[in-house]
Amino acid sequence: MSLRALLIDDDARLSELLVSYLGDHDVAIDAARDGASGLDALARGTYDLVLLDVMMPGMDGLEVLRRIRQKSVIPVIMLTARGDEADKVVGLELGADDYVPKPFSPRELLARIRAVLRRTQPEVTSERLSVAGVEVDVGARTARVAGEGIELTGLELDILVALMRRAGRVVPREALLSEAGRDDVVVSERTVDVHISHLRKKIGDDPRAPSRIRTVRGVGYVFVKDTA
Repeated sequence: MSLRALLIDDDARLSELLVSYLGDHDVAIDAARDGASGLDALARGTYDLVLLDVMMPGMDGLEVLRRIRQKSVIPVIMLTARGDEADKVVGLELGADDYVPKPFSPRELLARIRAVLRRTQPEVTSERLSVAGVEVDVGARTARVAGEGIELTGLELDILVALMRRAGRVVPREALLSEAGRDDVVVSERTVDVHISHLRKKIGDDPRAPSRIRTVRGVGYVFVKDTA
C-alpha cells in the first residue's frame, strides 16, 4: 500500500534524495522547506506520517512539533544533526514517535518509517484492554477513561499498553520501553518518569496519590487492577 509523508526540512539535497528513494519504495513525499509552510501543508493535506527536521531557520522543529500535537496525533519522526540527548528528550516529551540522527541512510529511515507505522496503523491488532476504568483499543490506538476519550502521544499509549498488559505486576523502569515495544527509543530513566507523569494526569490520577499507576520505589511502576 502506498503511503504519503510530509517532509519538513530546509536541506534541499536531502529532500531530493528522500523524495527519490522513498518514492521508489511506495512512500510518496511532499516537501516543505520551513516550519510555517510545513504546518500549512499539513493543514491542507492528508498524510500518514511527518518527517520533521529539528534545526531549521525561523520556527524550529520542536516548535513545529508542539503545534502539530495541539491538533493531531499523526506519527512524527524527528530528524536532527544534533547529538545532544536533551533534544531527543524534549522531542519525545512533546510527542515525537521516533528520533533519527543525521547523517542517516535512506534505507535506515525507511525501516524506521515502517516500524512507526506498524505500531500506529489500526490493522496491526484487534486487542482491547480494560483495567480500572481505563480502556484501550490497541489496534485503533485509542484510549478512554470512564467512557471519555483521552489524547495520548504514540509513546504514552505504548507505555500505557505495556503497563495494562501486565496489570498487577511491577514493570522495571529500565525495561518499560522494551515492554512497550520501543527498543528504538534510547533515553534516560528520567524521561520515562516524565512520560509516566503525563500519563497519570491524562488518566485522571492524583499526582499526590496516584490510584492506577503506582511507583514501586527503586524498581519501577505497576498498573493497579483494583483502585478501590
